[in-house]
Amino acid sequence: MKLSLENSIVHHVFQDPEGNFGLRLAPESLGVEQEVEVLLEELTQVYNAKPAKGYASFVAADDPIFQEQEGEESIPEPEFPKLLNGWLKQEVEFVDFSQQVARLLRNELEHYQFLDAGFLLLANYQQTGDDYLLVSFLPVKDGVTVGPDLSVDRSSQLDISKVQLAARINLSDYQTGISNSHYISFIKGRTGRKVADFFLDFLGCAERVNAKKETEQLVQSVHDFVKSEELEPEQASAVRKEVYDYCGEQWQQGEQVRLTDLDERLTGQGATSSFSAFTQQNESELAEEFPADRTSLRKLMKFQGQGGGLSLAFEQNMLGERVQYDVQTDTLTVTGTPPNLRDQLRRFYGVDS
Repeated sequence: MKLSLENSIVHHVFQDPEGNFGLRLAPESLGVEQEVEVLLEELTQVYNAKPAKGYASFVAADDPIFQEQEGEESIPEPEFPKLLNGWLKQEVEFVDFSQQVARLLRNELEHYQFLDAGFLLLANYQQTGDDYLLVSFLPVKDGVTVGPDLSVDRSSQLDISKVQLAARINLSDYQTGISNSHYISFIKGRTGRKVADFFLDFLGCAERVNAKKETEQLVQSVHDFVKSEELEPEQASAVRKEVYDYCGEQWQQGEQVRLTDLDERLTGQGATSSFSAFTQQNESELAEEFPADRTSLRKLMKFQGQGGGLSLAFEQNMLGERVQYDVQTDTLTVTGTPPNLRDQLRRFYGVDS
């Protein structure tokens, strides 16, 4: 979905031969040019496609997460939210705000020393009616370019596909107080917990919502709901697919899953009662609104598992038809194998295909 860019800027974070971090600050914002829009669209696409995200909000000195800490030492108020609020209140311009953020990042890096050089990008844009601020640390890679004289030279290029440190703040929700626990989303990548914690510390926020746990609870609630409705197999499959499709759409757009929306969608698939009311009656811990986890959603449509050298996955609507399971003997019987597997097995036994 196309975004409307308001402001963006890039600052260079580098290391000198002694390993000390330095900054090269941009004196002005990037222009609203095609190359910049292409960069931002590619970055947001990569960000949205990351399957594992965390959801957070800013912390304060009196935040409940600090209540269990021992000692009387006071908790300092994070710096990034103060800088952000100054910009939102128009006390400073976007360029000044971004430079302050870059200095804050450089100061934080002095305590960690585990990031390579790269570029800090801040972008303010509108999408789907909301105002966002994207904060990301862009890694670089060595590349090769061909010059106007057809000479070949080495060059450094942004490695957008490898972005692991990025967070998106929904400024609309933050300023209006909506979704107090998850107006910040961030990538939970493969950089390791220590690096992810560093980025959260830099932003002055803490993870509040476990999207995987909430989605797994949703999947279980849907299975229980289908049983309680006593739907025919085709209707049950349609209900599960409707939930899967809706949650996938919300995930792709960076929107929350809302039980009220699910009620409307499921009514059209043969459900005679409210899914939201069902979760409340059964004292489910499912929130009225939460972000989806794409990986956990697959359990709505598939059975899958692996272990002991065996890996299996099949669509749930196959159970009882092509796939039979005997609970007493823990035996799975599959009628008809995938063509590529069948060909391998026949060749193994010396049978002509």
